[in-house]
Amino acid sequence: MSDITKQTLTELVENIKNKKLSSTDVTKAFIDRSEKSEKLNAYITNDFTSALDKAKKFDQNPNFDLKLPGIPVAVKDLFCTKNIKTTAGSKILNNFVPTYESTVTENIWNEGAILLGKLNCDEFAMGSSNETSFFGNVQSPIDENLVPGGSSGGSASALAAQLTPVTIGTDTGGSIRQPASFTGIVGLKPTYGSCSRYGIVAFASSLDQAGPMAKNVNDCALLHEVISSYDPKDSTSIDFKRSHYSKELTNNIKGKKIGIPKEYRVDGMPKEIEDLWQKGIQYINDCGAEIINISLPNTSYALPTYYIVAPAEASSNLARYDGVKYGFRAKGENLIDMYEKTRSEGFGAEVQRRIMIGTYVLSSGYYDAYYLKAQKVRRLIKNDFDEAYKKVDAILTPSTPSSAFKIGEKTNDPVSMYLNDIFTVPVNLAGLPGISIPAGHDSKGYPLGLQIIGKAFDEQNILNIAYAMEEKINFKNKITDWWIK
Repeated sequence: MSDITKQTLTELVENIKNKKLSSTDVTKAFIDRSEKSEKLNAYITNDFTSALDKAKKFDQNPNFDLKLPGIPVAVKDLFCTKNIKTTAGSKILNNFVPTYESTVTENIWNEGAILLGKLNCDEFAMGSSNETSFFGNVQSPIDENLVPGGSSGGSASALAAQLTPVTIGTDTGGSIRQPASFTGIVGLKPTYGSCSRYGIVAFASSLDQAGPMAKNVNDCALLHEVISSYDPKDSTSIDFKRSHYSKELTNNIKGKKIGIPKEYRVDGMPKEIEDLWQKGIQYINDCGAEIINISLPNTSYALPTYYIVAPAEASSNLARYDGVKYGFRAKGENLIDMYEKTRSEGFGAEVQRRIMIGTYVLSSGYYDAYYLKAQKVRRLIKNDFDEAYKKVDAILTPSTPSSAFKIGEKTNDPVSMYLNDIFTVPVNLAGLPGISIPAGHDSKGYPLGLQIIGKAFDEQNILNIAYAMEEKINFKNKITDWWIK
């Protein structure tokens, strides 16, 4: 089949199980396309030779009871993969080869999937455009001048360009949902504690969460089913009864109450985003659900709160990169000189900026004024959602305040860059699940997304709402093959 890479994950699984396709056929098709994608810069490390060997071994002794039988998958280079380089998009980890596997990727391989390679990302997941990576920026398959979003930009670009049937990213403040919106794919940020953080290179420990990225909601539900699990190796992992998300997927959302928060109508929001939101409300009505206007009064404080909490946790987490035990080491005249040179040469500008901010807000004399106050406001933001969910089953908002912007457009304006996360960070601060689905295009033909936010551990509900809306929207991504060699 010449159109193998255009098939959804569900179709590929079915075709392999029915022996219409072999794992070797599928793996070779994605490798062939990936090898032509150099211009996208989506891969940091590939494992193509090993992937083909594993596919052939699977075909010799197939196990069709697995959820991802012989399916090749590329993953964000923030997940530790045993004996395969994991860089987090940073010079400081340029030669780091883990001796262990992250729980999330291990779950994927245990269900029969095969690693294609590691995908580019903003350095230590710090960015909204994939321009902070030590390995260069990723380009969007939509248009060569556009960013794919960040930090999971390599994952979004690779998926939209059909270099992998599904992928995984991490979401600290919108890093799955924002690039999903920019590239016309589906991205789910699960409830905090739903997917193990073990083996994920840490950015902000109370915010980071792994999640699936897919071509459609059904694929997203299936991958989430695979990666969501309780893990005793992660102290923040939560043991709760998980749904069979793909099997329990339904488009029947009649009687559901969907909240529309007035605070998400921000100043200067483009008319195209407002129009998209109104269309989303109409789709919800068409599906038989009820629209209820709600208020999340502390929303305006979410972004400043996030940019205190996240850098504070980053400065603590990144203190371990000192050039002593692993990673990049600069030459110094003495130990202190080596520390300073290693960190100044090993970290990029954005990471250094956030470490400095984080260290400042945690310092003596400023801790109470900034970090402690931010944590109190974070609680108020969570309380807003708790209050809203007494009236509604889910909340509908835009995913981003605009479509994808041009490469280099915001690199010299960090605040403008940070504003990209205005609709996504409240979800992380409250630890809630949120999903972005492609819902339309702007006047230039660039994708726009809508976000559905759910109650904690209510992924099934937001997947169902997304599934029902997806049928009504009938989105068609406008991918061009400008990047093919």
